Amino acid sequence: MQESNYRLDWDTVKQDWPLWLVMAGLLLAAVLVYPHLPAKVPGHWNIHGEIDAYYPKSFGAFFEPLMVIAVYLLMLFTPLIDPKRNNYLRFAGAYRLLRWAVVLCFGLLYAATILVALGYPVNVALLVKASVAMLFIITGNFMSQFRHNYFVGIKTPWTLASEEVWQRTHRMGARIWVAGGLICLATAPVQASWGAYVFFIAVLVMVMVPMVYSYVVFHKLHDQTH
Repeated sequence: MQESNYRLDWDTVKQDWPLWLVMAGLLLAAVLVYPHLPAKVPGHWNIHGEIDAYYPKSFGAFFEPLMVIAVYLLMLFTPLIDPKRNNYLRFAGAYRLLRWAVVLCFGLLYAATILVALGYPVNVALLVKASVAMLFIITGNFMSQFRHNYFVGIKTPWTLASEEVWQRTHRMGARIWVAGGLICLATAPVQASWGAYVFFIAVLVMVMVPMVYSYVVFHKLHDQTH
């Protein structure tokens, strides 16, 4: 049976038409809001939810919409240069949902930042933490569907070297990411410093545990075959 080839065509792109509306809306919003922004707009918040950096309004208005579009296009085109490009056909639905989650997450954060710049009382720290937590949860829910590739998923020397290590690591990583995302979501409303520390520790665990696990599984399989 001939293997299907991954390709980027209209059938793939048209399924993302709501995202194109969102991205066009972000650009239109940037154009419309630009004349009303102050000379400096908030660009970063510390762990206490306080603004600690400002950017010129041109950067604040246009950078994030353009970045969202760039990230989306990157997610569309990188599979075309992946040596394992045809594996994307095996998790096309999960990959589409990941594109949606990324665009909507950054779009929400952009809207919150602009509202703050215009003087509206928005709790950006809460929105950032909650949005990132939801992105972790959504990714974790579909992570076990990710198939062997070089751009999406938990990429360590051991998962890239073995498809079985990849599959085992992503099944375990899916549970870790969902649990870590739920912890991050639970601590998102906490304004005390310990809430931020718990958030960052959860993220660190989500990153480190799958890495260590992939190393252990790889060497365990290697020892069994020698």
